Amino acid sequence: MLKGKSLRFWRSLRAGRMVVAGLLMILMLAMSAGCDKEASAPASSAGKVETVELKLAHFWPAAHPAETDLVQPWAKEVEQATNGQVKIISYPGETLLKAADVYGGVKDGIADIGISCFSYTRGNFPVSEVFELPGITYNNSKVASKVAWEGIKELNPAEIQDTHLLMVITTGPGDLFTKKPVRNLNDLKGMEIRATGLSAATLQSLGATPVAMPQSDAYEALSKGVVKGNLGPIEVLQGWKQAEVTSYITKTPFLYNTLFFVTMNEDKWNSLSPENQQAIEKTTQQYFEQVGMGLWDKQNDAAMNGAIKENGMEIITLSPEEADKWIKLVGPVQQDFVSRMDKQGFKGQEILNKVKALADKYNQEYK
Repeated sequence: MLKGKSLRFWRSLRAGRMVVAGLLMILMLAMSAGCDKEASAPASSAGKVETVELKLAHFWPAAHPAETDLVQPWAKEVEQATNGQVKIISYPGETLLKAADVYGGVKDGIADIGISCFSYTRGNFPVSEVFELPGITYNNSKVASKVAWEGIKELNPAEIQDTHLLMVITTGPGDLFTKKPVRNLNDLKGMEIRATGLSAATLQSLGATPVAMPQSDAYEALSKGVVKGNLGPIEVLQGWKQAEVTSYITKTPFLYNTLFFVTMNEDKWNSLSPENQQAIEKTTQQYFEQVGMGLWDKQNDAAMNGAIKENGMEIITLSPEEADKWIKLVGPVQQDFVSRMDKQGFKGQEILNKVKALADKYNQEYK
């Protein structure tokens, strides 16, 4: 047995060992907690979803209602609907892509989203031309936009399958704006008029000389006399300041309707989560109904009460007999569309009849 000093020594040694063991246990627990904390950090970081920025290209000026009333509010709502995960950055005024290059630029990924006219690249969207045919009556842009969006969704043409179409909107009926008065067909004969797509074919059938160019070039062309007039919605007289370089408005609601697309790069769309895709679709449909489909009606009213009065433009209304002459001359444009569709394997008359039926339906709803 241990006695005296030896016993005290061993008891002291044993106590020391217990203290060391305790300290080691505390140290190990601390290290374990630190490791757990470090291990949890990457998981938290990995769970964080980065914001996807989408570049949107269009040709309207930054102050145009297409940018201020549609694009910017819609972009803000998309960001909110996706909890900040999708942010749309707008590039107005052809700062990213020229008007005629927008669709191709979206398809190739230069822009993620684009807004422009189908008619700026005529021939690339043969079925969609039906919505711009003369001789179909639209009361306003609400009717024309509703017809076009519903019609395209039903027809689902192959020509739009290489991007993800978000919506279409239209100008609705348009008129002639000229430097000299046009009161009859003789006044129009040989006159150089800015027009694109089917509008150019329509004017040619009336004896005018169509000159293809985007709206962004029309002001300068009118001011220099390169063209003597424009065929378009009333809003261009204010939004594009063309009331400053024209003097007369000839009412021709049976001649014109321009179709705009809002479309997205297919790969970029597919890269988004299903939740964000659904949020974008829902938000876009709301903006189509609440803003897009009536955007040109609002602008036309503003121009009528603003730029037209300020510049003292004269409004000319064709006599019923004169209007009938114009309508008769543009009638073959519809049949040419049907023939071209049939040659390409489409049922041209069925497509035309569908659009006419939709126009009759929505003309009753939006008067």
